[in-house]
Amino acid sequence: MMKKEYAKAILEEIGKKFPDATVKIHAPRRTYIKVPPKEVFALAKFLFKDKGCRFSIATGIDTREGIEIIYHFTLDEAGTYYNIKTVIPKHELKIKSLTSFLPAANWIEREIHELLGVDFTGHPNLIPLLTAETWPSDLYPLRRDYADEHKSLKTKKKA
Repeated sequence: MMKKEYAKAILEEIGKKFPDATVKIHAPRRTYIKVPPKEVFALAKFLFKDKGCRFSIATGIDTREGIEIIYHFTLDEAGTYYNIKTVIPKHELKIKSLTSFLPAANWIEREIHELLGVDFTGHPNLIPLLTAETWPSDLYPLRRDYADEHKSLKTKKKA
């Protein structure tokens, strides 16, 4: 099967297996697949285990709707990116960690947890990577509300 047909077949299979998914072809080699947070784990596992896609990275951003996470996968043979996009409501910032089948997600999930406050349930080690040891655990520097919250922040220097 040629690259283009294989990429199309993957999208058709996603449509059947994940009926809540919304597919947007952004460019010939870049596709966004929007799913509810509860479906991210299964879709990521499908792309990684069943279709042989490689996990590149995940990105997170604080939007008005919630915390948006995009998991970027690539099918190297076809030169195609499949990007799983989800929005987690701010009142319930939890999503299942991918680390049980995808160890490469470990550090980026830690960063998103530390900088945006998303709890990756089942993650083996959500300790901070970037902030100081004295940084308050409930203050997230990439959140929209950070500008207001940090005004009164005073961190203690280590002796």
